[in-house]
Amino acid sequence: MSDDQDNGQDTGRALPERGLPAERVLGDVKALRAGDRPTHGGRLFAYVYDPAVPGLDELAAAAHAGSAHVNGLDPTAFPSLLAMENALVGAASRLLGGGPGTGAPDVVGSVTSGGTESLILAVKAARDARPDVAAPRIAVPTTAHAAFAKAAHYLRVTLEPVPVDPVTLRPSAAAVAAAIGPDTVLVACSAPSYAHGVVDPVAEIAAVAAGAGVRCHVDACFGGWTLPWLRRLGEPVPPFDFAVAGVTSISVDLHKYAYAPKGVSVLLHRTPALRAPQFFAYAGWPGYTMVNPVIASTRSGGPIAAAYATLRHLGEDGYLRLAAATRDAVAGLADAVRGTDGLRLLAEPESTVVCFTSTDPTLDLFVLVDELTARGWHTQPQLSYGDLPASVHLTVTAAVAPRVAEFGPDLADAVAAARAAGPVELPAELTALAATLTPDALTPELVAGLAAALGLGGAAVGPGPVVAGVGDATAGPGDAAVGPGDAAVGPGGGFAPDATVNALLDAAPPALRERLLVEFVGLLQRPTY
Repeated sequence: MSDDQDNGQDTGRALPERGLPAERVLGDVKALRAGDRPTHGGRLFAYVYDPAVPGLDELAAAAHAGSAHVNGLDPTAFPSLLAMENALVGAASRLLGGGPGTGAPDVVGSVTSGGTESLILAVKAARDARPDVAAPRIAVPTTAHAAFAKAAHYLRVTLEPVPVDPVTLRPSAAAVAAAIGPDTVLVACSAPSYAHGVVDPVAEIAAVAAGAGVRCHVDACFGGWTLPWLRRLGEPVPPFDFAVAGVTSISVDLHKYAYAPKGVSVLLHRTPALRAPQFFAYAGWPGYTMVNPVIASTRSGGPIAAAYATLRHLGEDGYLRLAAATRDAVAGLADAVRGTDGLRLLAEPESTVVCFTSTDPTLDLFVLVDELTARGWHTQPQLSYGDLPASVHLTVTAAVAPRVAEFGPDLADAVAAARAAGPVELPAELTALAATLTPDALTPELVAGLAAALGLGGAAVGPGPVVAGVGDATAGPGDAAVGPGDAAVGPGGGFAPDATVNALLDAAPPALRERLLVEFVGLLQRPTY
């Protein structure tokens, strides 16, 4: 028996004094998972992508297990992994307008751990291709994924935000042109943007970038594996891929709408010369010469093999069917929003996102999110930013299709309950503090007191607040996420109302939100003994 069993308690210690039987360990993992949001069933509108295809999980798990200990560090030692990676890159290239017989016949690429890594590498390649630029800059729409900001931070590149139209939620080519200067090394656009699901005017932006001699990256991490199928189904998808002459690189996540397990993304470049600065090589030590196409050196073959198995099993016909189901689900959810008094779509759906906001001052979106959660619908609240109001984001997958008819009545009930509860009223002193406090003024004591008051931080972790603005949909290296459902039990043993936490964050300027959330996550991520 283990030391845990000897004490009559299960401490969950990762390294017990004596090992535990396999079935006990798996049971412990299953028990921990019981507190998570459901990854299947079509009621979670963020973080996970479920096609509801019977047997697909088991297939992917078997392929993952068979290659989990294969190391991508040296492709010559494990040619199976190299073959699968090249096949995945070829599939992504062909789907996105590249390969033999196209206007981009020389496309090359790399498999990464997720969209964040793909975007970091796209920025790195652009930066390193211009050693003559001492202070490189990237021009990025304000609606582009936050991973561009992360890339700029990591790589010491200046982020030049490009404003978007508050109605269309898109940047104009003129605004992008105005942001391009002699030190600009990369222009970015989204297909679609994560927050609102709209496709930027890629052709116009790419033309502006090409005219200035600047690379243009299309972040299609979110939609690159859906937009081509929607186009085949007759939907009016604008040009966004390598068919657009000025597009120099594209990223697409396979762990999103290709429905592969996390984390697998593909970064494509139009030519090998464009990709070359992405690599890192180092021979200045007595060990092996390090050559890395991506950020990681050691890479498990498990995710790549699982993605390879998933694509081969579903095939083009399978993805077309899944895209059709998702399109119909999006239409049904959007109709439910249109039919609900006090709500409006922030953008007409054109991909796989439904995003809506409130037009009624008595209808607090954050309270509505709580009410939907209580009814089993796990949505993603988004905080206000600049001219853009707070909103609710739904990432729609094929698994949602059978549940669409249930959503409308539940939405109506949740709206009625939210109106009855009324908007969140933060204490006046807390609102004033959020509006005036600077990030540098936050002390550990102040953060701890605030966390305790809100029920964030404490000894235990369990299902709790759905916290807006936390987490990374394009999960890459080091992307921690709080929510939905990962907040901590406060000292009193209860949970803070979710809407209260989000209302506080919404009242704070972006820089203060960042600092508060960093501190909150720091409170959650503490070792257990």
